[in-house]
Amino acid sequence: MYIIEEIANGVCTLRMNRPEKFNSFVRDMALDLQGKLDNASSDDSIRCIVLIGEGKAFCAGQDLAEATDPHGPELTAIVSEHYNPIIQRIRRIEKPIIAAVNGVAAGAGANIALACDIVIASESASFIQAFSKIGLIPDSGGTFFLPRLIGWQRASALMMTGEKVSAKDAEQMGMIYKAVAEEDFASTIEKTAHMLAQMPTKGLGLTKRALNQSLSNNLTQQLDLEDELQSQAGRTHDYQEGTQAFLEKRKPEFKGH
Repeated sequence: MYIIEEIANGVCTLRMNRPEKFNSFVRDMALDLQGKLDNASSDDSIRCIVLIGEGKAFCAGQDLAEATDPHGPELTAIVSEHYNPIIQRIRRIEKPIIAAVNGVAAGAGANIALACDIVIASESASFIQAFSKIGLIPDSGGTFFLPRLIGWQRASALMMTGEKVSAKDAEQMGMIYKAVAEEDFASTIEKTAHMLAQMPTKGLGLTKRALNQSLSNNLTQQLDLEDELQSQAGRTHDYQEGTQAFLEKRKPEFKGH
């Protein structure tokens, strides 16, 4: 099983499961992840998704043995059929997605992590734009997300040099949300995912939609969008519950709709 799925308390954990290959992708693994993301998207009981790697690595990107196999998929198919659909799903699913980077995240593995809503890494983890080492360009949204996260100069340098970035350095430059001590990593992921799964999922999804569209909207367009989405949020059960709980000075019980 390439992707291990665990569902508990509103959290769907998707565990990439090729530890002997540092969770590098082959075609069946990419398609399995796409299918598992679709299932998590359509299941209303799931209110948060966690993506993590089995073993010592998060994901080392593409398995080069498959990419160079004369009987395997062509490079263009690997990008267009394997990785692009994963990135599109991560951004389209209107539920919070946490990348729990437990080890090295290289190539497409790094950029899959950066496409997620919240990236939390173990201090022992690292991020590598490894594409230049083999004469390729960053794919899986790397050239889109990384400059927006850390700026043009840093992104350009990291992509061209293939320099390894530690989790702490990634946090300091704004590439990720947080780097935590290895002994606290599992509990931090569990606590964060549980918290998000109890929050107003519809509102979080609309926030994600607004962030997505902010990447191409001008200010006027974004203000109009905020107006529209705020109206939608104001019609949700969770808005009514949140305001009522505030007035009654109690903890809200959000339902996710």
